[in-house]
Amino acid sequence: MTAALHAEWTKLRTSPGTAWLLLTVVALTVGVGAAAAATITCTATGCPEDPAKISLTGVQLGQAVVVILAVLAISGEHATGMLRVSLSAVPNRLRLLTAKAIVVTGAIGAAGLLAVAGSFAVGRVLLPGSGFTEAHGFARLSLSDGAVLRATAGSVLYLVLIALVALGLSTVVRESAASIGLMLGLLYLVPLVSQAITDPDWKRHLQQIAPTAGLSVQATTKLSTLPLTPWQGLGVVAAWAAGALLLAALVLHRRDA
Repeated sequence: MTAALHAEWTKLRTSPGTAWLLLTVVALTVGVGAAAAATITCTATGCPEDPAKISLTGVQLGQAVVVILAVLAISGEHATGMLRVSLSAVPNRLRLLTAKAIVVTGAIGAAGLLAVAGSFAVGRVLLPGSGFTEAHGFARLSLSDGAVLRATAGSVLYLVLIALVALGLSTVVRESAASIGLMLGLLYLVPLVSQAITDPDWKRHLQQIAPTAGLSVQATTKLSTLPLTPWQGLGVVAAWAAGALLLAALVLHRRDA
């Protein structure tokens, strides 16, 4: 496993696009969060928004880049035939998939930590200027607040789990474009479809089973209105990740490279 991890890390870090994709995750997440914190205002007439969630808005865009990086970690090898070389070096396919998952988790976890920490810092600075002050019933964002800590830590975990879902599904699908399209559909099209559903029960059920249910971990206010509790939502995306990796292991074991 040590050799497999070293090989996967070498492949990932020497890939020309890896560093740029990781930097893009951080830049997009922090940039969108900063834009949201600077433009969404809280007035004396009401503050309908969740300040912690506002500062973490960029996660919803940053996850798209996370998907691309995770998909390329395996589908790129299918496209070039490099997977055959990898399997020659590491014949145990489960070990190879596990090594890829660990390396992707580490890379996305580090980038996600920087992205979320930057978003939190920017939100802490900008939100008071947008009216989220003690006068309107909002304390400055602080990690000493259990709900805010859960939202920030949970956002990092969410990005890691989305990467694992993408890695698993791309192992099954093989094609980069198809894998990315499938993942982006799950992350962006399904929520749009749920908004178009008029039946409240069906709408709620769709929101509960979609991978984006994990974004509920960012909520710190009005928790009773969520389709799932924050940790339940994160549990849904964890189930997606486990299912995708299990299916990937089965397919990789039975199918030719």
